Amino acid sequence: MSIRERLSGNEAAAIAMKQINPDVVAAFPITPSTEIPQYFSTFVSNGTVDTEFVAVESEHSAMSACIGAEAAGGRAMTATSANGLSFMWEMIYIASSMRLPIVMSLVNRAVSGPLNIHNDHSDAMGVRDAGWIMLFSENNQEAYDNLIMAHRIAEHKDVLLPLMVCQDGFITSHSIENIELIEDDLVKNFVGKYEPEHYLLNSKEPISMGPLDLQAYLFEHKKQQSQAMVNAKKVILDVAKDFEKMTGRSYTFFEEYKLDDAEIAIVCMNSTAGTTKYVVDELRARGVKAGLLKVRMFRPFPAEEIAKALSHIKAVAVLDKADSLNACGGALFSDVTSGMQVNKVMVPTINYIYGIGGRDTKSTDIESVFNDLEKIVKTGNIDNPYRYLGLRG
Repeated sequence: MSIRERLSGNEAAAIAMKQINPDVVAAFPITPSTEIPQYFSTFVSNGTVDTEFVAVESEHSAMSACIGAEAAGGRAMTATSANGLSFMWEMIYIASSMRLPIVMSLVNRAVSGPLNIHNDHSDAMGVRDAGWIMLFSENNQEAYDNLIMAHRIAEHKDVLLPLMVCQDGFITSHSIENIELIEDDLVKNFVGKYEPEHYLLNSKEPISMGPLDLQAYLFEHKKQQSQAMVNAKKVILDVAKDFEKMTGRSYTFFEEYKLDDAEIAIVCMNSTAGTTKYVVDELRARGVKAGLLKVRMFRPFPAEEIAKALSHIKAVAVLDKADSLNACGGALFSDVTSGMQVNKVMVPTINYIYGIGGRDTKSTDIESVFNDLEKIVKTGNIDNPYRYLGLRG
């Protein structure tokens, strides 16, 4: 029997952490993720969890403490945003290269400078190649559900990679929505006990971690990380199936919203998918065959599966909430088009950079994208594939 609640995305993340009851949480406050460790600290202080809460002096130290705890054989979690993630950058790579399944809640926010505390995806895109599994969340429910599934995925023996669950700062992190929580005992049984095979405090197997790794071995170790990402795809689906059996809520690599018979489609991530669904419904009522592909799993990237899902579409727009500043589109666009090309799917595809620094993206903006796609279908002419949405001037 699920528990109906009204919670913000940050509250939902903190409650998921409470139900998981990790061994260690290390965190440093930064807007808009501050509330997650703040809420969780109350569970520590009132004895609801027996987690060791480490209040560190910086985000670099937060990830360092998580690395130490996980390497010692504990289950570790943290939360951060934007510049905090940037400050962790060195340790983000170390966590993944040491194959430590740390779970982090990343509340997406623009990275300085100039200083901006509002939502875009520049923080997540900055570490997209750091070797972390990355799950994106459209709403509060999905942020909660992704965190419940996270440890099962990250700690699997064929994966052993850290995982971050992303949600949009303020848009979902501070907005209150109806949510269905899972009973504590069911979460405990689902997540299971963390029993690593190798860890520093195992007196029967003295080991060291993080030694010098030069020409003789580093290449092979990076290939092992890459293979773990490949392995993660099956594990993510298997865990999602078990989660569906428990809750009735179904997750895969991405969501196809009215995509089966669509002629034009948008690809996007996180909360923008909700606005896009509304516009798709409005256009469908007017006879326009519009659809949406919402990416949930960004790393590993489901290139082959996305290419197949879009193969029948006549024109596609990929929306990026971060600009790669490379003169050829955003990261999601590059991955989608690369996957389509490699899998021999030739569909006219355009890119929109949007929402930078928290710029509102309205339903009329999304509708204008679908209008542009209709023109491409009619004329066969793309002109400039690299575009901006909602940009003044």
